[in-house]
Amino acid sequence: MRLTAITLMTVVALFLAGVPGPAVGQEGAKPNMEKLMNPAQLNEKAPEKFQVKFETSKGDFIVDVTRAWSPNGADRFYNLVKNGFYNDCRFFRVVKNFMVQFGINGDPKISRFWREANIPDDKLKESNLRGYITFATSGPNTRTTQLFINFGDNSFLDKQGFTPFGKVSKGMNVVDSINNEFGEKPNQGQIQMEGNAYLQKTFPSLDYIKSTVIIPVEAK
Repeated sequence: MRLTAITLMTVVALFLAGVPGPAVGQEGAKPNMEKLMNPAQLNEKAPEKFQVKFETSKGDFIVDVTRAWSPNGADRFYNLVKNGFYNDCRFFRVVKNFMVQFGINGDPKISRFWREANIPDDKLKESNLRGYITFATSGPNTRTTQLFINFGDNSFLDKQGFTPFGKVSKGMNVVDSINNEFGEKPNQGQIQMEGNAYLQKTFPSLDYIKSTVIIPVEAK
């Protein structure tokens, strides 16, 4: 009985002391809304190597990131994942034998802060081969939050500013199975303005990201 009482007192004390919950970017953590509405705050340097686990409506896959391949891209990806940006994002553009694209936040109030939050280009170190992940770009120094994973050899993109920063190391079969029935039909402008409300109403069967988790990689 005495042990039970002590244990209960300890639990209460920890609760009153404000023991922190799950770290941001880990499963069960909520997006950091304050930082997501201020892109300038998301400027942490990424580790030289790390992994990100994607939990999706189709299953899980893991991306291995090597910062040296694309430092600005890896840093942006790390900060967005760590602060929960990609949680509940839809895979809105899925083109068979080409790529799957995602990265417009489901909340338009957040999206508007990131439309012009560009990062500088990186020099190409790795090619856009099957399983490699890269930021989408519409011209020099225009990368923001949108990403795509290559389904095949898309090395023709190498000279267009698409610089991979990582690759899928586990679960590429999950990536291959992401729903492609709508192809390029979802309108990116409407996604930016209306978020998931538009996608859920018009394209309800799109697959989506449930959560992303950063997995540290020990230096060898």
